[in-house]
Amino acid sequence: MKKKVAIFDIDGTIFRSSLLIELVDALIHDGVFPASARTEYIRAYQNWSDRKGAYEKYIMGVVRSFIKHIKGVRYPDFLRVAKKVVAFHQSRVYRYTRDLIYDLKRRGYYLLAISQSPMELVQKFGKKMGFDKMYGRVYEVGKDKKFTGRILYEDLISSKAKVLKRAVAKENLTLRGSVGVGDTESDINFLKMVAGPICFNPNSKLYEYAKRVRTAKGRLSWKIVVERKDVIIEL
Repeated sequence: MKKKVAIFDIDGTIFRSSLLIELVDALIHDGVFPASARTEYIRAYQNWSDRKGAYEKYIMGVVRSFIKHIKGVRYPDFLRVAKKVVAFHQSRVYRYTRDLIYDLKRRGYYLLAISQSPMELVQKFGKKMGFDKMYGRVYEVGKDKKFTGRILYEDLISSKAKVLKRAVAKENLTLRGSVGVGDTESDINFLKMVAGPICFNPNSKLYEYAKRVRTAKGRLSWKIVVERKDVIIEL
């Protein structure tokens, strides 16, 4: 029999931050990346922190900094820092999605996690959370055990909908009764594919889209959930 699938975005949906942000900060702290790497996104961070700029601009600054400085880094050094990041932050998760993962696992769902963070981080974090399959960005490592700067399989991982289709076909899964959880507009495509889409702590673009998806009786078709401190609100 085909298993039902549940697909989760990780950053900002399960993990109460971004795995990549924590990784870059740790790589700088440990001297793997130069201290100057932080200057490439610090202004965007300050603007976002002061609610004067978008989070997307901040995270894209972190992404660009990572791609720029990962080239030439020794893989063992990278892996050492990645393990420390996951070990330190493994319990820094939202209660709602944490409990939902446990419940779906108990009910026999196949759990799929997708993130734009490096695959090594995603695998280690996802395994601790009980996921069956994890997808993340794969950065090429040369024969000298150093990163080349190339990103592999970028066409696949850039589309979470493509990843979901691939997993359904490869793992003999079904979308009937499926569940999906995301927090930004980049998750819309895979949320449209599942039977039970959940917008968790959505940004404004995802929230506005979800409000327009309604039943024939005018009710919201997509569940919108907000977790703030120790309060969980379902709209």
